[in-house]
Amino acid sequence: MPYVYILRCIDDTFYTGYTVDIKRRLEEHQQGLASKYTRGRTPVELVYIEQKPDKNEAMQREWQIKHMSKAVKQKLIAGQDLNMLKA
Repeated sequence: MPYVYILRCIDDTFYTGYTVDIKRRLEEHQQGLASKYTRGRTPVELVYIEQKPDKNEAMQREWQIKHMSKAVKQKLIAGQDLNMLKA
């Protein structure tokens, strides 16, 4: 199943993306291989994740989150149970 995720970069900015393999994608971000944006901002920290039933819904949600202000993203992140991220 696809996931939408938010990473906190070393410069305290956020990166939002989607993937079907969150563990692999996070490793790619850490190695500087996943995106141009995060390449120079490692290490990154996974701070938010949502599971979606299909790729289309994940891409729509990614677009929504990318257009949120930083303050709204912080509220979204603060409302998530961080223990779920460790599973």
